[in-house]
Parts: sequence; C-alpha cells; structure tokens
Amino acid sequence: MPRRSNSGLKGGPGSRPPWLSCGLCLVIFLSQVALLQGHPQCLDYGPPFRPSRRLEFCSDYGSFGCCDQHKDRRVAARYQDIMDYFDLRGHELCGGYIKDILCQECSPYAAHLYDAENPQTPLRNLPGLCSDYCFAFHSNCHSAISLLTNDRDLQDAQDKDSARFCHLLNLPDKDYCFPNVLRNDQLNRRLGVVAEDHEGCLQLCLAEVANGLRNPVAMVHAGDGSHRFFVAEQVGVVWVYLPDGSRLEQPFLDLKSAVLTTPWIGDERGFLGLAFHPQFRRNRKFYIYYSFLGRRKVEKIRISEMKVSRADPNKADPKSERIILEIEEPASNHNGGQLLFGLDGYMYIFTGDGGQAGDPFGKFGNAQNKSSLLGKVLRIDVNGAGSGGRQYRIPLDNPFVSELGAHPAVYAYGVRNMWRCAVDRGDPITRQGRGRIFCGDVGQNKFEEIDLIVKGGNYGWRAKEGFECYDKKLCFNTSLNDVLPIYAYGHAVGKSVTGGYVYRGCESPNLNGLYIFGDFMSGRLMALQEDRKSKKWKKRDICSGSTVTCAFPGLINTYSKFIISFAEDEAGELYFLATSYPSAYAAYGSIYKFIDPSRRAPPGKCKHKPVPVQTKSKRIPFRPLAKTVLDLLKEQSEKAARKTSNGTLASSADRASSKKLASATHSKTRQRGPGRKKKARAWFPASQGLRKKSLYPRSGRIRLSAQRRPAGASLP
Repeated sequence: MPRRSNSGLKGGPGSRPPWLSCGLCLVIFLSQVALLQGHPQCLDYGPPFRPSRRLEFCSDYGSFGCCDQHKDRRVAARYQDIMDYFDLRGHELCGGYIKDILCQECSPYAAHLYDAENPQTPLRNLPGLCSDYCFAFHSNCHSAISLLTNDRDLQDAQDKDSARFCHLLNLPDKDYCFPNVLRNDQLNRRLGVVAEDHEGCLQLCLAEVANGLRNPVAMVHAGDGSHRFFVAEQVGVVWVYLPDGSRLEQPFLDLKSAVLTTPWIGDERGFLGLAFHPQFRRNRKFYIYYSFLGRRKVEKIRISEMKVSRADPNKADPKSERIILEIEEPASNHNGGQLLFGLDGYMYIFTGDGGQAGDPFGKFGNAQNKSSLLGKVLRIDVNGAGSGGRQYRIPLDNPFVSELGAHPAVYAYGVRNMWRCAVDRGDPITRQGRGRIFCGDVGQNKFEEIDLIVKGGNYGWRAKEGFECYDKKLCFNTSLNDVLPIYAYGHAVGKSVTGGYVYRGCESPNLNGLYIFGDFMSGRLMALQEDRKSKKWKKRDICSGSTVTCAFPGLINTYSKFIISFAEDEAGELYFLATSYPSAYAAYGSIYKFIDPSRRAPPGKCKHKPVPVQTKSKRIPFRPLAKTVLDLLKEQSEKAARKTSNGTLASSADRASSKKLASATHSKTRQRGPGRKKKARAWFPASQGLRKKSLYPRSGRIRLSAQRRPAGASLP
C-alpha cells in the first residue's frame, strides 16, 4: 500500500484521523492492510461491475471496472475543464497522461490506487503511479499537477525535481501501480469471475441480516411489493422484518399453544411451512403447515389457510384459520413441511414418509403407496371446496385422478422426506428454467439427493436411495422409470440435505443459474451448475471467502453450522437460515445473505422502491452479532499495535531505568569505594524485573471467541 504522508491525505494534515498521529499505529495498520494487496474494489467500497452500456471516455474499463455511464461522463467533463487551460502543444504532450490519471477512478483496483481499501482511511488526491510513468508525466506535464489536485505537498513538488513528487505517489507493491496493473495478466485474467481457492471452491461472503431466532425454519415474502420478509420459528412464531432491516416487536403469528414441538435437539416436529397466496395483495390469504396433537394424543400434521388482519397488515387474524388438510403421523420424524405455489397457481405440499427407518409401513411403505398422502408431493387447488367434504379442489390434470385406489391429490410419489423445495424464477433475460421445482430429499443411511419434480414421477424410495438400491427386493421388482436425482452425495460429505434455490437475483450476476443448497449436519454449502447441452449438473463446493476476498464493509466469512433452510427475498436475493444449537427453544438462529464479492451489478440497477406498509408495532433495530472481516482485521491491527507499543515503552523504561541505576551505582561507587560495586550490580537486575512487572501487567488482550458448534441430531 502507499506510504502515508500528508500528501496522501485529502485536504492535507488537517484531515489526518487522530489514530494516525501515532507513527507506530500507522506501521501496524499498514502491515495489516498489506494483506489486501490488489483487492478489486471501488471508491464506494463496493466490488467492481460490468457497465450496462459502453463507456465513451474511460473505454479501457468499459468491460469491467468502477464506472457507469454517468460517472464516465463526469470524468470526461473534468478532463475537458482541465484541458481548456492548455494550448495545442499542451494537448499533445499532456492529454494522454491526464486522461489516464483521471480514469483510474474507473479501474477495478481504484480503492487500492487511491488508498481507500479501508473505509476508515481518507482518500488520496491522485492514484499511485509507477516510477517510470510518474517521472515521464512530471517531466512533460508538471504544470498540470495544480489542476489535478489541491494537495499542498503535491503542489509544492510541482516545480521541484520529479523524485520528490513521485516519491509521494509511490506504491510499494509495484505490480499494482498504474499502468502496471493493466498489463499484469495474472491479475486480470479472472477479474470479475467468482473467486476460487486452490481446490476450486467458490469463495462467497455473507451479510448477517437477523439473529436471536429459535430454529428459524422458513423465511418467505408476500409478493406484495412491500419487500417485507416473514420468518417462522419452529416453536410456531412468525416475525415480520422490514426492508430497513428492523423487526416488528409484535409477532405476525403466534401458534405456540397449538404447535407440537419439544426442546429436544433434532426434534423434527413443529411449525414447518409458510406460503403466501399468489393473489395475497387482493385476498390477504396465507398458508401454514405444522405438527399438532389430535384427539387421543394422535400426532398429525395440519395444513391451514389464514388471513391477515384488516386492522393491521403485519398481524394475522387468529380467528381466520380454515383447516384444509390433516394427515396422521405414525412416528415423530419425517414430517415434510414445505408449502409452495407453482406457476400454475396450485399449491404443492411435500410430506414425509411417516417416520422411523426404511419406511416400514405396509408391504411397500407409504412412499410407494399412492393411496397414502405420506411420502408424496401433493397438488391441490385452495381456491374453493371440493367434493366429498374436502376443503380444496383437485386439479383436473393431476396424474392419478383416474387411477383406481390412488389419492387424486398425489402429484408425485416415492419421496422419503423432502426438506426444502423451491420454484425457479427462470433466467432474468431468457426465462429459461422458469417454473422448475427443486427439492432436497433427505436420505437414510448412505445418500442425500437433489431432485427435479415432474408430474407423475416416482422418486424411488424405499426401493432406491440416491442412485442405488435400498430395498433390493423391491428395487428389482419395480419399473425402470423411476426419476433419478440430478445429484446425490454420500455421507462423507453430509448426512442431511437442506434444499436451496436457483439464484436469480440482481446484485451478484456471477451466481445466476447456480442452484445453491447445503447440508444440515456437516454445515457444508454447495452449488450445482447445469450444462445446458448435456442436461447434466456439476457440483461446485462453496467455501467462506478469505480475508482478502471478503474485506468489504458489512461482510463476514463465518456462519453457524446447522443449516436449516434457504430463502429468497422479493427481489430474488438468496439467504440461508442456520443455528449454532439445533433446539426449537434455543435462540441461536441467524439469517445470512449470500454476497459474491468478485462482481456486483452496476449501481442503481438493483434498486427497488418498497410499497409502504403501515406499522403499528414498535420497530426493533437490527444489531449484528457476527464481526465483519474488516472489524476483525482492525482488532488484529490494534492488538498488534498495543503489543508492539507495550514492548517499545517497556524497552524505553528499561533503558531509562538502566541509566538511572547506572548513575546511582556510579555515584555510590565513588562515595563508598570499590567494595560496594558488586552489591550494586547484584541489586540491579531484580529492580529491573520488578519495574517491568508493575508497569506492564498482562491484561486487556483481545480474544476472538469461537462460535458454539455442538453436535446435534438431524432436523430433517
């Protein structure tokens, strides 16, 4: 990074931050920031981007950099103002230099060139220039310096020798000064592409958006333009989060008294699903999926319809519940829990196989029994009651409507326990993939799988687990038309898949089309990338970005281990919900937003104006618990500074003490004669040790606490 001097600070010495007054602190801070060498970052502290339209002036950065068309025109206007001071000869000599220097604001390394990679440090007036280029510029165009900067030190060096001027603009890391930074193929070859570690793991960063939740099982939006999101806890409480990040003090819904769950780690019962009607803005309807205890203490799952209160748009009407469907659960696990609406307007319900191991119910198990509602994907029309006392209608094109003995609501079968499914919004431009339904199906002993739901599909359980036979007798007796997973992984990777989403948001263009999911038990994040020609899916690992990768304001690179669910906000940005202690009553749950720090969308492209919603409840501001990467770097820097400072002060005190004692010893020797010399020397080291201990006690050290990650059973 550039050497700090008054010339490097905006406005000169008067703008120097108080902590920079300590030269020692400066050295420590620079050693810490040196870790961020060549960190692609703009002057607004965000990642670079690809402009939506071609740049006319700073065309070197037209494919990737830090300028959009508006900023490009602004730089061009400043260039024109400066060049008005030059004659034709001046234009020929200096025009290229001045354009190059001004356009460094558009460089993907702008923050590095202007010493702005840390938001707490002031900007340079001019970018860091390589020595040869700087000397040539000063030799030919030193008169332009006063037009380019108001920095006094740089202006004072204008008419003096170029060595002083170029020293002030020096960047110690020669590969990153201008114009070397443009010529370095190693730096620019993968610029703007998702960062990977040496094993090919995609480095993504996170932003913490909520915490203090009790096993957050779902986060959904209402699709009403308000950009609120609703977070459901396993205990049966749903909270409203507003676009500004605050949470309403009063819950949207509180069903704790009705929902069946316990504090046991890994208990799969509880409030499991939430979905808003596609016409929610008009009819105020939403749907819930939860465990409850029926008569004679029979465990069941219930799917109900409710409405939002007319008096308060952020409160459910507790008296509006209309029970749509109840299914008896023979065991306490494998309860399914996903509700979603397809593009066809119908509601899809994903149930588990009823629990225990190996689906032991009946001759072939619940999942293969089309008369059972367990182990299925159900599709129903909730916009009215049907025949036979049903509180829903059966879509006429459901695949087994005419099959004798099959339940007409069954859309697909052979499911073990699909935990988290999602509808693909489709490519923002081509709409390719729109409407596909992805699910994670939790395995038994060996494999976890990701499935694409198709009408009438048999997903193989219990005959198959993943791509392999589970019940060999049943496996060899079934047809060969089972729908195979698009991906399956073994238990060396993880033991409980959590289905995710295909990223279709705006803010991180590199992620478009990646299906991102995780594993509850191992805490691993993964992605699948489709090869459109072969229709095959390639697995990519996702890892927490490095310190350099995630050194942007507000970003973190750690998260709680147990990944419970994934979510998509109204704008299509992707999140996941996790906890460090998987008990339904433990408030250790957090929500994280995915961020790709390698590239962002052009500024302004992803802005949206939420529809205002009246709030009657008090807003609770969000207070992050996770420390950002920049906070951790700052703490490390301050800790190193204190340690070095204490050592320096101790050394100074020791030298002062030595001089004082030596003087005293010399005085006593002169007064008392040679016989006292030995005694004085024997006393000196002990005195020094006591002084050192009393002046510098071992206290006040910063400790970075590790996250709690106890072992626990699988939620799904």
